[in-house]
Amino acid sequence: MIEPNPKADLLRYLQQARDALLWKLDGLSEYDVRRPLTPTGTNLLGLVKHVAGVELAYFGDTFGRPFFEEEPPPWWYTREAEPNADMWATAEESREEIVGLYRQAWEHSDRTIAALALDATGHVPWWPEERREVTLHHVLVRVICDTQRHAGHADIVRELIDGSAGHGRDQDSLPAADRAWWESHHRRLERVARAADEIRPRPAAADPSDQTSVSSP
Repeated sequence: MIEPNPKADLLRYLQQARDALLWKLDGLSEYDVRRPLTPTGTNLLGLVKHVAGVELAYFGDTFGRPFFEEEPPPWWYTREAEPNADMWATAEESREEIVGLYRQAWEHSDRTIAALALDATGHVPWWPEERREVTLHHVLVRVICDTQRHAGHADIVRELIDGSAGHGRDQDSLPAADRAWWESHHRRLERVARAADEIRPRPAAADPSDQTSVSSP
């Protein structure tokens, strides 16, 4: 009988997401790690910078354990930063600097997680007052979800850059197939998509006035 260890389970899945996100930068040029691959500018190094900030804020400031003892960087949430400032790295910010900050964030977060019980409470200063009180358990789940989501973004961005795919160095989770097979598979899916579009009517556009606004927890 294996004794349950919820904190260890949560931390293991968080670390898997951290590792998956970082290895997507391996072997790329300075241009490619910063290259915006979506209309909203999603890029690999920016994703790393963002999740570093997420960890430092949620496992630091939320539980009275701030990482920045002096002046925080200009993109930090307490500063008057430009929109999306934490989602890209300037030319002056090196890859080593951003990755190093993320690794420091891991260490800082892990110390918080080790020191506190899962039901320990903290306060998220950037949330509305009525929702600010949270538990470490809540924050862990939230940060895991956020990091896994951005690791998925990185999967797609890296594949668009050079065709590299998979969620880990040793486990790519993809069928064993050569380039010709994948090209054939891609063409097949394109044909299926076009056929489906021809035989099924397009859904009517949703009326924005019918949508109910729900605050994210």
